[in-house]
Order: sequence, then C-alpha cells, then structure tokens
Amino acid sequence: MRKIYLSLLLLGSAPFPVQAGIKEDSAAISSGKITSEALVRRYLIRIDRLDVNGPKLNAIISVNPDALAQAKALDSELKSGKSRGPLHGVPILLKDNIESADLMTTSAGSLALRDNITGRDAFFVARLRAAGAVILGKTNLSEWANIRSNNSTSGWSAMGDLTKNPHALDRNTCGSSAGSGAAMAAGLAAATVGTETDGSIVCPSGINGVVGFKPSVGLVSRRHVVPISHSQDTAGPMTSSVYDAALMLSAMAGSDLADIATVEADARKVDYVGALNKDALRGKRIGLIRAKGSNAPLLSSAVKRLEMAGATVLTITPDESRDEDLGEAEYKVLLVELKADMAAYLQSLPGNKIPHKTLADLIAFNKVAEKAELEHFGQDIFELAEKQPGLDSEEYTKALALSRELAGPKGIDKMLSDNKIDLIVAQTNGKAWLSTLGKGDKFNPPSVSQLPAVAGYPHLTVPMGTEGGLPIGLSFIGPKWSDATVLSAGYAFEQAGANLRPTPRFKRSVGKK
Repeated sequence: MRKIYLSLLLLGSAPFPVQAGIKEDSAAISSGKITSEALVRRYLIRIDRLDVNGPKLNAIISVNPDALAQAKALDSELKSGKSRGPLHGVPILLKDNIESADLMTTSAGSLALRDNITGRDAFFVARLRAAGAVILGKTNLSEWANIRSNNSTSGWSAMGDLTKNPHALDRNTCGSSAGSGAAMAAGLAAATVGTETDGSIVCPSGINGVVGFKPSVGLVSRRHVVPISHSQDTAGPMTSSVYDAALMLSAMAGSDLADIATVEADARKVDYVGALNKDALRGKRIGLIRAKGSNAPLLSSAVKRLEMAGATVLTITPDESRDEDLGEAEYKVLLVELKADMAAYLQSLPGNKIPHKTLADLIAFNKVAEKAELEHFGQDIFELAEKQPGLDSEEYTKALALSRELAGPKGIDKMLSDNKIDLIVAQTNGKAWLSTLGKGDKFNPPSVSQLPAVAGYPHLTVPMGTEGGLPIGLSFIGPKWSDATVLSAGYAFEQAGANLRPTPRFKRSVGKK
C-alpha cells in the first residue's frame, strides 16, 4: 500500500480553510485576498490534518508534487493580467482512475497499476488544466470502480485502504467515487471529480452530503480513464454547490475525436453556469418517485420546497415489471465491455512499466499479489467477465439493445411522456451503512441510479437533509442531453431556502442501526 504526500514542513500553520468551494475560492483569488499558492498550501494542511492524521479519512491516495509549482505559475499569469476564468488557480482532486500528466500514478486503487505514471492528461483533465485548475491530487476509490467482486466493500482499495465517511467514521462512503465524495465533504479541495458507470457519482455524493452530477454519456470524454463500460462510463463533478458543478461541467464537456461517444458534445454543450436560473422550476411539472425505503418527512419537505419554487409535483409509479430483465441485460453488457475495454486501456499505456495487457493478466496478478490485494474479498466478477464473448457476439448486441430500450424509451422517456412531466425527482440514497470489510456492502434503499445510468441520461443529486445525522440526497433526472435543464432545476431547488448541505463532524459513530 502506498500514499504519496508532499512534505508539510515548510507549509507553516495556516488555519483550515472555510468549507467553501470554487465560487468562493475563485473570488478570493481574483480579488487578491489569497494567492493560488497559499490556497494550495491551506488544502495540503487540511489533507494532512484530516486525511493523513486526525480522523484519517483515507480519501486521498496521492498528492501532486507539482501542485505548488502549478499554483505559482498561475499566480504569475494573474499578476501579468491574464486570467483563464473562474477556475484560475483553484485546486481540484481527481479520482484515481483518471490520468493526469503529473508525477502521480493512475492506479484504479489496484497494486497492479501502482507504477502507472503515464504522463498523459485525460482529455477532460487537459480542458480543466487549460481553464486554470490546479490538479491537487488523486482520491481513493472502490478498487477497479467496484467491478472486481460481488462481495466488495465500497471505498476500499489496496492502494488507499478504506475511505471513511466524514459524518460518521464507521459508516460507508458508498462508491465507487468514495474518496471524491469524502474529500469534498471534508473540504480537502475546492471541487472533486468522480466517475460513474451506475451510481458511482450520485451515491457517494448523496451519502457524503455534497452535490454530484452524472452528465449525459457522451458529453465528457472518457479518453485516458480506466474503464468499465464504454456504454455507460462518464466522469462528472462532485462539488459543494450546483453552481460549482455547472462551472466544472462547462470546462469538462466537449467533443474528442478519440471518443466516438462524444461526437455530439460540442453541438450539445452550453454555458451551464449561464443557464442556471433560480426560477427554473416555475411552471415545471415534476414527477416524484417515492421508492421503497425513502424518508417520507424529508421527501415531504423537498416537495414543499419544489412547490414554493413554482413547480407542480405529482407522485408517479415506475413500471417495475421489467426490472429483472433490465438488470440481467445491464450486467451482461458490463461484463462483456469490461473484458474488451480493459484490454484496450491496458494496451494503450505508454512504455513498459505495466506488463498486464488483458483482464486475464490482472486476474493472474491478483492471485500472486501481496496479501492486501485479495485479503478482504475475491475477484469473482473479473473471473466471470473473462469468460464472456466479444463485442461482436449476438448475445452482447441483444443485451445492449434491450438494456437501452428498457432504460430509455420504455423507462425514463415513457415516464416523462405518460405523466406529461418535465423531470423526475426521487431520494438518491438511503443512510450510510456500517463499513464491514470482508462482509460486502449492506446498502440501505432506495437507489434510483440504474435507469439514467443505463440510458446514458443526466442525473444530479443535491443535499436534501439528514437521517440520524447521516446525509440524504435528492435526485433530479431528465432525458438525454437535458443536462442544463437538470442542473438549473437543482440550482432552483438549492436557492429556494436554507442551505441543506450538512457539515461533517467527524464523529466516531452515530449509532449502530
């Protein structure tokens, strides 16, 4: 297990930064109240005190040794009169399955990739860097983005150990973007980036009490991101506010010739910040899903807030008769694409540092790796995926077509049209469960990630309140390419009353139930 941290000996004793975000940090930099260099130093101290020491959140796998140099260069630009925009000098964290051209590994949490320093920026990371963001470091994750075993514990990786929930240290962070959610909640950066195949942005965002946005698949490039599924994978922002998520998305979105899914991105993207409107819910018809396990009082309060913002809210009931077929089809697609896409990624790596070229190679490595790799759970999903046919097989193409049809035209699209509604809202997550390494996850319902994940539609979660001291999120879901509409609806909800984002207390526990 390895963690990389800058020496903190010369960082002084600057106070913890206020739990803010991009908007506040950007304003402080542009007004001259603080430099990017000083801001990076403050976040490094906070990482040392909360992640390395103190509660030891294990949210961070590595800190960028070039972060201070990047910040100094951006400060020099600003002094010379050049500003790259609202992200200029703002420190952000990337999930450790996302490549950056810094001296940090991109490990996906696995010892198999602990030497994977590629010298490449993921396409959207290059866009963030060009917009002025400082790459502060890499966050921990559920190893291989939670696709190695059915008995995995979310937030654990051999490289980063178990991520702890800042609201209750014995509770789970959900996954797979566990470190990004915990780091954002704890204020370890101005913003973080996660990735999602099915629930991996929205669940850890909801459970850690932050904003998380899964864009329409194809809006943000996946080039140089460790993959699971080219049909469902996407990166997205995890932030303190919807405004910050819109800022991040505006920089991240764009067409990439190396990712065919993004062919429409340039034509579809807009100024997501400019599209935000506190009156966006006025006159909208919103369909509310009261899924099993939802917190009735929190949902009732959310409905009142939506109505105060001008929306008409009606309860809708999803057709669950196809859920089993959808689940089977999605799983088949993920298994087949994991085998093919992982091989393509491994074979794209520059140099000869990583000998593994296929999923079979990773399986073989795990069998002889250090004890930490398979200490808590196995690799049954890897082994099942290795037995799958190729992307040209009939069973795969049928499963892909069926899953997309059930999630999109016969799923979200049908709910929208049948009920004559503009958007869907629902509780994002149940309260965080106790982390039990070696015993898998004990998910508390509800979960509404599957339909938008499989369909490739946008999905936003914003803080809705707490249950027993543990954060609960509210989801906003819309049709394909409605990213600006979904963000604006979430923004209007956010602006309609008091701030619902809970402040983490780093309690050891909040009870055993």
